[in-house]
Amino acid sequence: MDIFSKIAAGEIPSYKCAESDKFYAFLDINPVAKGHTLVIPRREVDYIFDMDDDEIAEFQQFAKKVAVALKKAFPCKKVAQVVLGLEVPHAHIHLIPMNSEADVDFRREKLQLSEEEFKEIARKIRDEFVA
Repeated sequence: MDIFSKIAAGEIPSYKCAESDKFYAFLDINPVAKGHTLVIPRREVDYIFDMDDDEIAEFQQFAKKVAVALKKAFPCKKVAQVVLGLEVPHAHIHLIPMNSEADVDFRREKLQLSEEEFKEIARKIRDEFVA
């Protein structure tokens, strides 16, 4: 079981933002912006384009609901969707509140947030999430 599967199963703590029986959303612990959220399928699949058409459609629909909640919790011009990352062999989407393209620069210094800040950010997103 990979690290993201362990997070979705509750074996590793996370700052949960939303979940369904098939998908899980949680805060990135190295965020580029407040509200930076990862959305994953519960099923272990490394490459997003290895998902079948129905599954990828459901994945996007779930991510959209998380993005809507994120935009309400952290007002911004748009919520960026980025599929990026080779470190964890598990398909995932980054959702990042943005007011400019610079807000989605993964090379810049990551935010250093306290546990209380992470908890509050996750709570705000959960409060806005509609399944």
